[in-house]
Amino acid sequence: MQNKRLVALLFLISISVSAQIKGIVKDSVSGKPIPFVNIWVENENTGSTSEENGTFSINTTEKSKNLIFSTLGFEKKIIKATQNIEVYLKPIAYQLEEVVILKRLETKEIEIGRTKNETYQAFDNGPKIDAKFFAYFPSYKKTKHLKKVSIYTDNRVENATAKIHFYAVDTNGFPGKELLNKDFIITVKKGTKINTFDVKEFNLQMPQNGIFVGFEKLLIENNKIEKTIVDLNTSKTQLIKTYYPFVLYNFVEREFSYTFSGGKWIRQTKQEKNDSSNKLMIYEPAINLILTN
Repeated sequence: MQNKRLVALLFLISISVSAQIKGIVKDSVSGKPIPFVNIWVENENTGSTSEENGTFSINTTEKSKNLIFSTLGFEKKIIKATQNIEVYLKPIAYQLEEVVILKRLETKEIEIGRTKNETYQAFDNGPKIDAKFFAYFPSYKKTKHLKKVSIYTDNRVENATAKIHFYAVDTNGFPGKELLNKDFIITVKKGTKINTFDVKEFNLQMPQNGIFVGFEKLLIENNKIEKTIVDLNTSKTQLIKTYYPFVLYNFVEREFSYTFSGGKWIRQTKQEKNDSSNKLMIYEPAINLILTN
């Protein structure tokens, strides 16, 4: 790690808003609050997360906008934004399947996802989810079980909470069905470090068409740091809210990138037709997987 450079880029974005929507998200069956629900203004890069008690607030420039509520284990819901709302999500009834304990020897393991000439950059990626694609190679046949996932983060609060997602690849090559039936909530310690999490309990295997792994920052009070700054020209004060942890990125060459924003996946590809390489430079989250036999 000593030969790698770490660059911190902090982007402060001022957003002009005219309305703040507040509410609570509840289970439609039990009536209990649902924590860490992903909330988006439809087709906008504006999002929020429900707190542990289910409450949330989100800014929007128009009250007529649609809000999208989604979290694992519940049906997605789209409603019109109103000033104070109660949102009830319907639990998904999963068909109980026979639990198969995968036979793992764990006598060997490999790490996949590392890039050459790693130069890490940390910046506020806002409410979006960036996904990293891991292609399948025949050499993984003997180490096909997912054992651990690691992610490099910059965190300035004591214990930040985040989510990690695992997605199958759909027929169009986009991140598709989530491979877990409940949220994988992680806790990130303070500092700039690689965090490693055991995923053996999920019994995941490396799909032959690859897998997407996404990192979701939760925009909750526990992850927030507030700072007041003064504009030297106008002498006006401004309150800046920053949510942690920041995921670190590598600037790499890829054929595509996928970002979840505005309630949908957005694919970025090379636009120049005269470029035969079909490659583009993207910021890719520093996520690695450890496979075992």
